[in-house]
Formats: sequence, C-alpha cells, structure tokens
Amino acid sequence: MTAHFRASSASEHASSAGENPLLDRAILAYYDELCGSVRRRSHNPANIQEIVHDLYIRLRQKDAALENKASLKAFLIRACINLGIDRFRRERFEACLFSGTEQEALAVGASIASPDHAMDLEHRLGILKAAIMEMSLQRRRVFIASRVGKLSADEIAERMKISRNMVDRHLRKAYLHCLDRLEDTL
Repeated sequence: MTAHFRASSASEHASSAGENPLLDRAILAYYDELCGSVRRRSHNPANIQEIVHDLYIRLRQKDAALENKASLKAFLIRACINLGIDRFRRERFEACLFSGTEQEALAVGASIASPDHAMDLEHRLGILKAAIMEMSLQRRRVFIASRVGKLSADEIAERMKISRNMVDRHLRKAYLHCLDRLEDTL
C-alpha cells in the first residue's frame, strides 16, 4: 500500500509540475533493461546509471521526443546505447587530450592571438605597404613577384628580361628596406 501511495503521489506531482509522465513511467518500467543494454556494451560500471540518467535528463528537456514512437522500449534502449558511445568517445578524447605532462602543455602555444596582436599586425602591415611603395618600380615588381606571385628568381629574371644577379640584388635590397622600416615594430 505504501508503494502504491508513493507511485500515485509521484505521478500527481509530475503532472502538476508540467513534467512528462510518459517518460517517467517508461524509465521506471525499462530501467533495468536500459542499464543492461549499456552494460552489455562493455561500459564502465560506474557510468551505466549515469548514462541512463543523462538520457532521462535529455528527454525531459524535449517534450515531444517520445511522441509517435513505434516502440518506446526500443527507442530508449537505442538512445542509451548512443549516449554510451558518445560518452566512450568523449572519455577517449579527453584521455588523449590530457595525457601529456605539464611541461608538454606549457610548450604548446596558444592559437588565439591577443587583441593587441591584431592591432599591432595592422600597424605593421601599413608600414610594410608604405615601405613597398617607396621602392623603385622595378624593385617593387621583383619583390611582389617573389613574395606574392611565388615566382622563383629564374622565372622573374626571364619575365622581366633582367639577369638573375639583378633579381637577387633587387630582392636583397627590398628585404633590407622592409626590415629597416619595420625595425621599430619588431
């Protein structure tokens, strides 16, 4: 009689709180089978109940998740298995991610630049553009062909009808000119 009282008061509480009584009844009815299906997939015994509880919480947030399901039991079992697979993948990724030492972690550089870096980069690009425009026309063409066009010194010499030594000289002087202008920002 006590068990009946608890079940009825729980269902009254669930319906009054706007919760999903169908989900509550299904989880209660199939709880052992859900845990068993996750256990058969070789999951850590400590995680089995957590996976079923995660399923309950996720389905609780979606009111219409159980509507029009041909087999509620099959749906819940498949959902538990999928959550178990997701958890296994996440644990394996985290184990790989956090497997290094602290020294290795400190040696990895941050891929996100600081806001100051973006502003500094714009400033340096402006100086570099001005330095390129200060060069003679032929030196500028050689420099741009090399850096932007990715042409070799031989290709530049052939296209511009100048010697390879002249291309090397223009590139050397162009680099020195740019470095000279950027010296204060480095």
